Amino acid sequence: MPRFSANLSLLYADLPFLERFRAAKADGFEAVECQFPYESSSGVKLHQIVQILQELNIPMNLHNLPAGDWQQGDRGIACDPARVEEFKIGLLDAIQYAKILHVPHINCLSGKLPEGVSRELAQSTFVSNLTFAAEVLKKENIKLLIEPINTFDMPGFFLSSSQHAVETIMAVKSTNLYLQYDAYHMHRMGEDILGIEDLLPFIDHIQVADHPGRHEPGTGEIPYQEFFKLIDDLAYEGWVGCEYHSLDRANFFSA
Repeated sequence: MPRFSANLSLLYADLPFLERFRAAKADGFEAVECQFPYESSSGVKLHQIVQILQELNIPMNLHNLPAGDWQQGDRGIACDPARVEEFKIGLLDAIQYAKILHVPHINCLSGKLPEGVSRELAQSTFVSNLTFAAEVLKKENIKLLIEPINTFDMPGFFLSSSQHAVETIMAVKSTNLYLQYDAYHMHRMGEDILGIEDLLPFIDHIQVADHPGRHEPGTGEIPYQEFFKLIDDLAYEGWVGCEYHSLDRANFFSA
């Protein structure tokens, strides 16, 4: 079986943020990840996250770039030509957190296609921002990821297919840009998650949840037993992030 990390933005959401780390450790997770560790989102200070990671001896392997104003409907800003400077400022914040927390991956959300902006301009902005960020992060030994997200959960999200993600990675031409493959999102977009082999050279992180309900694998229709065997057979060495609302138990993988 793969190595599983607990996504603390969705798992244990009934607990205060720092208590989610303890819950993940108690449930047998070997690592944690989250969407936004920043104080404005998590409600805790950076040094408090450092302390809990050290206390529990558990690594954090992923967080996102700042994604704009989530409460006002932002879902990322990387494809918005009017917010390039804001993107660069957010990149510096993300680097500060990642370096202090020893996080090896930062995920970049493309955001929704801005009103009045053509797909062509959004794509060129996205590629330009990713080119800049990938090289800055490379100097810090941090990998940059992009994640396609389904347009049922996030209507209007700009990056919504594996093909678009791969085309973007190829356009950026960086050795430091990878695909974060979320099997839940790609299943919802009609992709066959068992056809992942051709994508594997681009993938450096995987996330899972079942459908319907976005609960743990085994509660819905997605063929996760076959999927986990497949990525094992393909010698995938990265983490699998558990980004779901647990219905029965967070650690679905335990005996």
